[in-house]
Amino acid sequence: MQQKILALLETNARISTEQIGIVLGISQAEVEAEIKKLEADHTILGYNTIVNWEKTDREVVTALIEVKVTPQRGIGFDKIAERVYQYPEVTSVYLMSGGFDLTVVIEGKSMKEVALFVSQKLAPMDSILSCATHFVLKKYKQNGFVYTPDEKDQRAAIWL
Repeated sequence: MQQKILALLETNARISTEQIGIVLGISQAEVEAEIKKLEADHTILGYNTIVNWEKTDREVVTALIEVKVTPQRGIGFDKIAERVYQYPEVTSVYLMSGGFDLTVVIEGKSMKEVALFVSQKLAPMDSILSCATHFVLKKYKQNGFVYTPDEKDQRAAIWL
């Protein structure tokens, strides 16, 4: 039951507990109790709305930063990641496999603001060896939701 409730909420955080109960064939009270338990044990961390900021006046620049670090003895990458995610600009931090150690996702009002964050706050941290910043130019899909453009591409197809 727990997995099914989580899947329904992940797909649509606005679904009512009554609707969940109907879908799963259980009472609304059982659903509410289960959700309360999942929130208390931090299985459910929060509820988000995905916003297409391009349709608003708000200017947002998103960057993904590849970070190479020297892990600290006894605590590995955890303490470094914790220091990084404390900054309000940071929206996500992931431990990665491959050519770098952490992916840090940040948002700022401009590319300059993002660059200043990287050069003044992130790169100078102890244990950080290097950073490579990649700016998001356009979002096509996020968390399962497709950003649909207002206009269709009007360019003519070229056949060779």
